[in-house]
Amino acid sequence: MSTYQEKLHHLITEALNEDVGDGDHSTLSCIPANERGKAVLKIKQEGVLAGMAVAETIFKTVEPTADFIACKKDGDQMVVGEKAFDVEATVHTILKCERLVLNIMQRMSGIATLTDFYSNLLKDYNTKILDTRKTTPNFRLLEKEAVRIGGGINHRFALYDMIMLKDNHIDFAGGIEIAINKAWNYVQTTKPGLKIEVETRTLEDVKKVVQVGEGKVFRVMLDNFSPDEIKEAVKLISNKFETEASGGINQQNIIQYAETGVDYISVGALIHQAKSLDLSLKAEI
Repeated sequence: MSTYQEKLHHLITEALNEDVGDGDHSTLSCIPANERGKAVLKIKQEGVLAGMAVAETIFKTVEPTADFIACKKDGDQMVVGEKAFDVEATVHTILKCERLVLNIMQRMSGIATLTDFYSNLLKDYNTKILDTRKTTPNFRLLEKEAVRIGGGINHRFALYDMIMLKDNHIDFAGGIEIAINKAWNYVQTTKPGLKIEVETRTLEDVKKVVQVGEGKVFRVMLDNFSPDEIKEAVKLISNKFETEASGGINQQNIIQYAETGVDYISVGALIHQAKSLDLSLKAEI
């Protein structure tokens, strides 16, 4: 698959095409094409800053000679009243990029801030926080990047980079043992090295994976298990596989799950419940 930078360039190009269309007529109507200017990104809400590197790429995609002066970096804590960057370029470039930069940075900063909150809840435990594929179509690249900036770990990016045998795969295949063996054979003949994770719904499912999955499965997802059931599952697995708790886990109960000794906790809310933070890009005259 293409690299991060290639994917980012594609995302930026498509987003600008969507926004600009046949021209930024507001700017074209009243600003000379060669007029240069300066703008400042102002922080208006506390949180974790994310999207600085993306913002610079956006401006330089439109105008390679734009001067981007960073005052903070991705992952920094934000304080109301601070500035994140200055940008000097043609006014046409600044105004063309303004909304895209703000939309991306506000969204990414919201995700990074929520991820940082969850990560701090787990700081005294060995359990790590994972994101999921519950993302915005065509914006997953930057949502997952924001999770990483906030201190979380990216789960698989998409359907192509890991086999995850979820409940529907298992039911359609005819059971856990059949699904695991078919997936293992597929990996050997079609895509060597691809990792296999298996979702379990009961402790009986866990026992089956322990019986047939060793040497084939690398991680077991424990879906909608109670903390007590997770403890029992971790004991049954006995370090044969990585373990991941998922389903119904939130800020109120995540510590109970971390106390079970599970390796990972996946939380879709990191992305789909994050609120954008308030930033503004203002002309400096």
